[in-house]
Amino acid sequence: MGILQSLEGMAGGSGGNPTASVTNGLMQALEEHPGGLSGILNQFRQNGMSEHVQNWATGQQTQTTPEQIQQGLGNSGFIEKVAGKAGVSPETAKVALAAILPIVVSHFTNGGKQAPPQSGFSGMASQILGRLL
Repeated sequence: MGILQSLEGMAGGSGGNPTASVTNGLMQALEEHPGGLSGILNQFRQNGMSEHVQNWATGQQTQTTPEQIQQGLGNSGFIEKVAGKAGVSPETAKVALAAILPIVVSHFTNGGKQAPPQSGFSGMASQILGRLL
């Protein structure tokens, strides 16, 4: 199953689903974040979450907990940025990111075989949103 189908399945195809909004907010925030997805993964590694990052990259762990998202991102403000762009609370963003982020990491690292991109998410965000909304 591809990333678009996975994210579409999580959103359930229903309008107003926060997962679709958080997916959009994540893609926008990654475009603006220094280092893009690589920068986010480096934050996780620096905050003691290297094993999780490795498991996401290889597809061994398809979800995580909101608490692990908070630990991995620390006080970077990234959760709040995603929430603001998505129009949801930071708590809602953490819950959705716990499901979305491992799928995005697995997809963009090609099963752990390549480094994640540093930018270029806007086109993918448009594709995802077109299928979710």
